[in-house]
Amino acid sequence: MTTAAADGTAPTLITSAQRALRLLEAVARYPQGATAKQLARDTGLALGTAYHLLRTLVHDRYLERRSGHYLTGPAVAALAREDGPSAGRARLESLLGTLAEELSAAVYFTWYRDGEVELVGAAEAPGAPLVDRHLFRAGAHAHAAGKTLLALMTAEERRSHLARYPMVPFTPYTLRDPAHLPLLPRQGPRLATPISQFQEYAVGTAGAAVPIVAGTGFGAVSVSLPMAQAHRLAGIAARLRTRLGDDFAAVAFGI
Repeated sequence: MTTAAADGTAPTLITSAQRALRLLEAVARYPQGATAKQLARDTGLALGTAYHLLRTLVHDRYLERRSGHYLTGPAVAALAREDGPSAGRARLESLLGTLAEELSAAVYFTWYRDGEVELVGAAEAPGAPLVDRHLFRAGAHAHAAGKTLLALMTAEERRSHLARYPMVPFTPYTLRDPAHLPLLPRQGPRLATPISQFQEYAVGTAGAAVPIVAGTGFGAVSVSLPMAQAHRLAGIAARLRTRLGDDFAAVAFGI
């Protein structure tokens, strides 16, 4: 369904672009996604026109469609990039360094990409060194960031990961039973309680993580501290929940 222009001709490409931008703006107002009917009503577009533009935006990755709801996609985050991957890496390092300084804790940004738990970046703080990152992927069941990503995975994704990286003990405190892993819904995970670990990945170290979801992608920002400072974790996790915006999700799509 299309609407004729004022002179009786078909709508111009500029008109279509304006409508598409209105849809993008409307979708951005619904962090948990919106249906085509909601978006058509919000933008004043005919439902058929809205469906046509939504399909195009999904095809070009500006939007993602999940369970009948439309959410902003990776191409929207990519628009914020200034100079490609190198600029994204610089922004990430700056974000992590600022957080580490503010929280006086080692900070990590982890993303679930191509079926793998990927440590994208990390920054240490005085008195809070980084943990050994060589086993970060294989030890996802033991550190707070990995446990958060496992909690956000589908059952099939989780089974696949644990088949490739069994829950071997890193310390006497490492969780070894998949049934005891925490679970989080991908809808509204920021409302969930942060996931913590105490000496499961490395003796003498504790950690906590806060999830980040962007469309169908997800990750976590986590911190680690010496066990002597473990009492600070709850306060730090609460600050992370209020401090984090969409910056990390945008960076993840850009590098």
